[in-house]
Amino acid sequence: MASRFGQLIRFYQAAAINTLFGYGIFALMVWLGVNLYVAQVIAQILGVTFNYFTYSRHVFRDRDASKASFATAYVGNYLVNLVLLAAFSQVIASPYVAGLAATIGASVVNYLALRSLVFRRRKAVP
Repeated sequence: MASRFGQLIRFYQAAAINTLFGYGIFALMVWLGVNLYVAQVIAQILGVTFNYFTYSRHVFRDRDASKASFATAYVGNYLVNLVLLAAFSQVIASPYVAGLAATIGASVVNYLALRSLVFRRRKAVP
């Protein structure tokens, strides 16, 4: 249990950095006048590679990773984020706050997917 708690702490440490990076890209695109949803997809694409390195080297460093599973998890994460962005943008006037709220909500789903489906325990070597 302590190991999983430490992993969760490391996840949100990396997630904070990843969020600043991804949200920074999103906010920059919106500020440049890019459509809200185009800005979100650009931020998602640029953030995936950055996130892979932070999660694989800091959070799940003692596990094996599948790059294909990571990419697939991020397609799912993108869809969750898109649905949340659409929902939050209906009730939150600021696209910046709506984007941030969607990102925070999607992070919970992302942790569970990465822990369960992408970064698996290393097999014991006989």
